[in-house]
This record gives sequence, C-alpha cells and structure tokens, in this order.
Amino acid sequence: MFALLIYRLVLLFLLPVVLVLLLARSKNNKAYRQRLLERLGFFPKQSDPKKNSASNVKQGGILVHAASVGEVIALKSFIDELLNTYSTTPITITTFTPTGSEQVKKLFANRVQHSYLPLDIYPCTQLFLQRLKPKLVIFMETELWPNLVAQCTNKQIKLLLINGRLSKKSLNSYHKINKLIKPCLNSFNKILTQSQENLNHFTQLGATPSLCRNVGNLKFDISINDNIQHKQAELTQLISATDANKRKVWLVASTHEGDEAIVLEAFREILKESPQLLLVLVPRHPERFEHVAKLCQQQGFSLARRSENTLVTEQQVWLLDSLGELMAGFALSDIVTMGGSFTHIGGHNPLEPALFEKPIIVGSDMGNFTEVLQQLLQADGLVQLAKEEPVPQLVKTVNCLLHSSEQQISLGKQAHKVVLANQGASQKTLSQVQDLFPL
Repeated sequence: MFALLIYRLVLLFLLPVVLVLLLARSKNNKAYRQRLLERLGFFPKQSDPKKNSASNVKQGGILVHAASVGEVIALKSFIDELLNTYSTTPITITTFTPTGSEQVKKLFANRVQHSYLPLDIYPCTQLFLQRLKPKLVIFMETELWPNLVAQCTNKQIKLLLINGRLSKKSLNSYHKINKLIKPCLNSFNKILTQSQENLNHFTQLGATPSLCRNVGNLKFDISINDNIQHKQAELTQLISATDANKRKVWLVASTHEGDEAIVLEAFREILKESPQLLLVLVPRHPERFEHVAKLCQQQGFSLARRSENTLVTEQQVWLLDSLGELMAGFALSDIVTMGGSFTHIGGHNPLEPALFEKPIIVGSDMGNFTEVLQQLLQADGLVQLAKEEPVPQLVKTVNCLLHSSEQQISLGKQAHKVVLANQGASQKTLSQVQDLFPL
C-alpha cells in the first residue's frame, strides 16, 4: 500500500509535466492536443447515428484497453467474438494514441463505445470509473496500471489480463519496482499469456501460478476483411498506371527514426540491379510523415505521397502517409521488411504480412516478438539479418528475393502456415471472459 501511495503522489505531482509533453507532441500531430479532457477521466458522450446526436454513456459493461493501432488490429477477432456473444452488453474500447483511436472507429464504428484511457492518476481514474461503471476491465500484454487496477479491485470490478507478454528485459525492469507490481498482478482475476515462457516470467515476477494460463497469442487470429480489400482496390488504382504486374514492390512497414536511413542507402544499391523497383515506406507515427518525405527528397529520390492521392508513375518512393492502409499495402507488395527491428525498438508484428503470404525480412532486434520470430525462423518463413552492417545484408537479401520468385513464394507460404497453425486464442480467451462475466 505504501508503494502505491508513493506512486499516486508522484504521478499527481507530474500531471502538469505530462500535459505539457502531450501539447509538445501535438506540434507534429495536432490530435495529441485534442480530447485532452478524456486524458483527465471525462468519458465523452457517444455519437448516436440513429438520432444524429450524442447519447449518454452506457454503464455496466465490459471495458477493453488496446494501447495503439497494433493492439487494436490484434484484438479485432476477439472483440468481434465479444460483440457477438455479449450482444446486449455495452462494450467499450479505450486507447492511448490517436492512431489507435482512428483504428477503433474504422473497425468497429458505433458498435462500441470509445475513449482514451485516462492517465493513471487517482482523480482522473476515479472520475473515469465513476462515469463508466464497468463490470469487467480487460488489459492486454504488459498494460499494468497500478492505480487503475487498485481502484477496480476496491470497486469489485473484475480484472483480466489477456495476451500477456513479459520479456526477459521487462522482467528485470519490473523486479526493481516489485513492491508496486506484485500486488498489481495479483489483483487480476486471471492472467492469460501468449506462451509458456511468458507465463513463467509472470510467475517469476510474483503472480500467483493459479491465476495464470497459457492460451496462445491473439495476434495470430487475424484475417482479411472487407475494409482491407476495399483499401487494396484504392491503392491498386494509384499504381495501375505503372503496370503493377511488372513493377516489383518492396514495402518497409512501421519505420522509426534511423530505419529510413538504412533502407534508403540499401535501396540506392538495389536500384543498380532493379531500376524499376518501387519502394513503399510506411512510418509508424504520423508526426514523422513530413520528416520522412524530406529525407527521401534530400537524398535525391523521386517521391509520391499517398496523402496527395498522386498516381505513382515513374517515382522511386511511395510514402504511405495515411492511416489504416498498411494491411492493404502488404497485399500489394512483393517483399516486406518490418521496421523497428534495426534500431532497438523491438520490431513490429511480422504475422500481418505473413497473412498475405509475403516474404518477410527483419533486422536483428525482434525482442517484442521473440516466440513468433522463432516459430517463423524454424518454419523457414522469414529472413532475419545479423546486427552488424545491416545495409549490405539488406541489399543482398532483397536482390536475391527479387531474382528468385520460387524463394519469395516458399517464404510466404511457410509464414502463412505458421499463422494458420496457431490460430484459436480468441475463442480460448472468450471462454475465460465468460467464466468471469457469465451471460
């Protein structure tokens, strides 16, 4: 209790600093200064398309928190199951990022209530819970918010952690604040993990073993839906002028600072052998769109931007500076490289391009997807580069794939098999929800 009290006081003291940081981040992405009241716990009224107005918040339902766009996509299958099973129960989805918020609106529209999750500060979370009055709160992966969890426990709100993930690095970090984290973990009614290794890490951190169960990874439960197919058709029209069947496409997804420099250097060399190759860059964060566009132009590459609806003709780089179109971009690509795996970010989800049977290249750092990476490597469904000198490795690997359609097909098919073989976590997770919150 003492550790929790200190945590609450520190965060309350830091509230002005956090708000300033949000405003500073909004310099490049104005969405971060919008809806600030939600960050403080003011759950908004929800739009009612039938009445063309706002309606009051529906209380007493299930709250699911998905921090950002990747988590929202990963939870789609599970939330669809939740909506079908609990058809008369209010379902609320919260996020932290504007991109996550946009994804919720695109995937679920008015089928769910939506808001940002408030900052984990006592007055904010108190106001939030008072307004929403959920019966069950579901967190994902390593979303451990000690104050909000403690308040849910005090209000006898059921707590469930799904798709639990705890890397060795995070385990060591959390051990340093174990007096705060251990009570938080044991406040959950159930902890459902992605793998046995993750389950072991949670118990090593202090979670009661009887609370933990390995049900598999929800990120395997992805599928190609109507929205993706519609987006794919839109993007195809923009590159049809180049005869898309002849021009090869190399897509580099979810890039971070430093990734683009590596990719552009490699691309310059690859063009010597494949001058018609189209590079598609998809930055992870919208606030970096302008920076990446300038970087491409400064390095002398001709550029088309998705936001300008420009037809891609002879341009060398296509910047996908849009939201919610990455999955459709995978469908159009011949080769995919996952960003965030070259610059200590821990990588991004390789299962998404695997769904489309695409050959996948990743850098040396895939710490966020250790088990998934091992499964794909063992199945010969992915190529991972070594840490040293990534540029020449990238050049060699992309060139090899461009000149070997057989290897492209083999890698893609093997990756797709891994996805199909590991699906089913959504149903197992739903079963655990029903145990906690019977119909």
